[in-house]
Amino acid sequence: MRTIGLTGGIACGKSTVARLLRERGVPVLDLDQVARDVVAPGEPALAEIAARWPSVVVDGALDRKALGALVVADPDARRALEAITHPRIWERMERWLAERAHEGAPVAVVEAALMVETGSYRRYDALLVVSCAPAVQRARLAAREGYDPATVERWLATQMPLADKEAVADAVIHNDTSAAVLAAEVDRVWRSMAEKG
Repeated sequence: MRTIGLTGGIACGKSTVARLLRERGVPVLDLDQVARDVVAPGEPALAEIAARWPSVVVDGALDRKALGALVVADPDARRALEAITHPRIWERMERWLAERAHEGAPVAVVEAALMVETGSYRRYDALLVVSCAPAVQRARLAAREGYDPATVERWLATQMPLADKEAVADAVIHNDTSAAVLAAEVDRVWRSMAEKG
């Protein structure tokens, strides 16, 4: 089974591309959802997070905004959080990929936000990056999250520049205009990736 990593810059449309691929029958695992699952109430990772940063766990559940504010401001905190969550995320991902292979899927996609930054894109046979113009990215992030310009820049600083992600990609989907154009681009790029497989 061929594995493809799917990533992109924040607010570039990675999740939309993942949805479009699922609609076309491609199995896609959302690693960001897996990351949420491993810190759900009752999970060992949440207990470790609560022990280290008690203020980010409220009534037995993770306060995502509080944790996000903490890790965006403190690279050491982000690394500590990754040490707690990443081994559990990888274990669930490997189990999911083994299940897809057992089912006979010819290809499976794993979607994650910081795949290039962490180097985890090397785990897959190919890398697909969703990108857009930096001005479009900033406008979408501000509109989606209600961030002021300084907060937008802080979030962008936690990720590599889009050009650097594109440089290591096997294929790039540009998402600068309409939903219809994006859907056509997904079809075009996926067809070319499938042919290479």
